Amino acid sequence: MAHDGQDPSFHVTVLVDDLLKVTAAAVPPVEALLETAKARVRAKVSENGRVSGALIEQHQTAAHGLAWLATYAQSLRQMQKWAETLNAEGNFSETEQLIHQIAFGEYLWQIYGGIQMNQGEIVRLQDLGLDQSEMRGLMEPAVMTLTQSGNTQAARTRLAELMQEQSANTTVGASGLDEELEMIRDQFRRYAVEKVEPFAHEWHLKDELIPMEVIDELAEMGVFGLTIPEEYGGFGLSKASMCVVSEELSRGYIGVGSLGTRSEIAAELIIAGGTEAQKEKWLPRLASAETLPTAVFTEPNTGSDLGSLRTRAVKDGENYSITGNKTWITHATRTNVMTLLARTDPDTTDYRGLSMFLAEKTPGDDENPFPTDGMTGGEIEVLGYRGMKEYELAFDNFEVKGENLLGGEEGKGFKQLMETFESARIQTAARAVGVAQSALDIAMQYAQDRKQFGKSLIEFPRVSGKLAMMAVEIMIARQLTYFSAFEKDEGRRCDVEAGMAKLLGARVAWAAADNGLQIHGGNGFALEYKISRVLCDARILNIFEGAAEIQAQVIARRILG
Repeated sequence: MAHDGQDPSFHVTVLVDDLLKVTAAAVPPVEALLETAKARVRAKVSENGRVSGALIEQHQTAAHGLAWLATYAQSLRQMQKWAETLNAEGNFSETEQLIHQIAFGEYLWQIYGGIQMNQGEIVRLQDLGLDQSEMRGLMEPAVMTLTQSGNTQAARTRLAELMQEQSANTTVGASGLDEELEMIRDQFRRYAVEKVEPFAHEWHLKDELIPMEVIDELAEMGVFGLTIPEEYGGFGLSKASMCVVSEELSRGYIGVGSLGTRSEIAAELIIAGGTEAQKEKWLPRLASAETLPTAVFTEPNTGSDLGSLRTRAVKDGENYSITGNKTWITHATRTNVMTLLARTDPDTTDYRGLSMFLAEKTPGDDENPFPTDGMTGGEIEVLGYRGMKEYELAFDNFEVKGENLLGGEEGKGFKQLMETFESARIQTAARAVGVAQSALDIAMQYAQDRKQFGKSLIEFPRVSGKLAMMAVEIMIARQLTYFSAFEKDEGRRCDVEAGMAKLLGARVAWAAADNGLQIHGGNGFALEYKISRVLCDARILNIFEGAAEIQAQVIARRILG
């Protein structure tokens, strides 16, 4: 397997079993380091034996760095599990072996030398309070072997060679999922290739809504009722299946991959917090896409601080009258119902006075986007993620039926919303994997087709290296996402796991899109090239469903508590 003129990389000098033993042996030192880091950060942010929110804020870099270290540790655990499962099934081929060793080689080095929270912020172990003697805990033979021989030029070049031998519509490396989930992937990949990819760039450039024809076709395929229980008209499938569907549709276009998110979150709200009458009325409509929902939470001056929102709902006889302003409302015009968060207790200033409503509205069109009385709105022009459009909304004595107070009880809105965060973040992580895969697909094709200095771009080591690292990090993010979905399907609390998947997935998507554009050179800066759209679409992933900083804060607080 070695090639003339190349340094031998780790994969050419050991057997598969030896590789898996070495990577397995590298995990415990990382876990031990994580425990030490937890102790150091906990000491920084504790007061009188209790973790202090004010001290976490004061030591934000250390706390958020701990979240990233924990995410890397979990990533390595899941990659090891993936590799061992594939090997047991006889599916651990050279491609998977290379992905595995490069992943360990790169992430172990970053743990020791500095983890990139984003392009401009690197967190190092000393930022977490560790000294040199504690860092030397990583000087184990397995870790040193992998850091020196895992992510080499030869390994990246060979992976890129294998990637060129694959067909364009496959993923790089086996997913590790079962046959049923792979059948679902194939179905939605075919749909995306035929009905989404050829048109997505035009929708983006013209800033058009995704055609209703696509929504109708997705409804027929069951996208909107995927995880809704069968007794309420859905398919009752797993969160893992939702991940696969979201990933493949987002690989075609993030807007299409995100259509199901709205129904997923609305259904989750109703399943977790609704009355039986509300479940019987709304879930079948959501499942069939007879009713299209939109989420109406954020306000102009609140952002992630939902507890301070000011939109108020006043009881008016049997019904409620809602007044206030909302912003960043996705797909607001042609939807039929809003999951709307408003303050029902005017004497409160935090989350305890909030209630959730299933606020019905009349769908609008381009000429009259918001025909319902008491409601007006305007479009927010955005860089990417355009297929559903974003809006600012204003409510002035907007009427909501009393029967549409979610759960029939005031003051439960924030708690009800919190119960959807796990699914929302798993969904977003899956969309991020799809966007990253789209960037790789486009960049790979361009690198093979584009000739410079007498040869294809992919023949240059730094180009093939970028493509190889995209494939590796996409697989890491994918395994972390599937893990969080499996935890959710097992009924276990997974807010940390979902947060980690979203945190890493968003960074991976942005890196893939940025590197994909770099491979295109000046052409990537031209609007006519698809990679320019993917870059714009990827950028939002680090912001919505919990900005990266908020995500890291949530993870840190949980693992420290």
